[in-house]
Amino acid sequence: MPALTCGTKLAWSSVLASRRGGTSAAGIATGGLHGGAAAAGAASASIATVPLATLFSRTLSLFAEGLIPTISTNQFKNGNHIEVEGTVFKILEFQHVKPGKGGAFVRTKLRRAADGAVIDRTFRAGEKFRPIHTEARKMQFLYADGTDAHFMDGETFEQIALAESSVEESLKYIKPNETVDMLYIDGEPADIQLSASVELEVTHTEPGVRGDTASGGGNKPATLETGATVNVPLFVNIGDRIKVDTRSGSYMSRA
Repeated sequence: MPALTCGTKLAWSSVLASRRGGTSAAGIATGGLHGGAAAAGAASASIATVPLATLFSRTLSLFAEGLIPTISTNQFKNGNHIEVEGTVFKILEFQHVKPGKGGAFVRTKLRRAADGAVIDRTFRAGEKFRPIHTEARKMQFLYADGTDAHFMDGETFEQIALAESSVEESLKYIKPNETVDMLYIDGEPADIQLSASVELEVTHTEPGVRGDTASGGGNKPATLETGATVNVPLFVNIGDRIKVDTRSGSYMSRA
């Protein structure tokens, strides 16, 4: 497979740097190759005018031509994003299978970035995909109105909205005005990156039976300050702060 050309790499570097408000790094790289800062500035200025939609369209074309490195099933990791038939998915789970007869394959559980829908998909071992450019940015969660979840960039004060259904699971563990990591996929806001666990206060749960202790058995439902419901041990009471695993939604311990 042909290697990614130096010019293509510099184009990406220049565009991404200028989109973030600074072209110095791209200018130095381009200037070093062409022997002059003037050439670097002109190249950066020219490339920076390319709309993101055009940039990513060109990326698809380069991928099809074999000029961009690919990711294969052998490189899968939970949390990676891949493009399948023009749609971006996040890998939730995968399993390599080597049957007694026939070729090896990989079973996966994928979450569609556009709406959060989860599907099962099987791929041939070694099948290749276009790697997805992702970037995390700090955002403040404002509110959810039943249709969209609204966020604000703390530096630019720009507000964006995501379909509430696409981030429904994440919203269970986020309070209004809390700062979160917004995941951008190919330049567009798409998902929320949560930490592995969060600490939240219990706002409602039934009292435990007399005699219950920290070592006692049994569980009961509890409502948290975000509105999420989790099963907790009988000794947990209203006002307690607990640690919850955001990947499984299960109780871990008192905070």
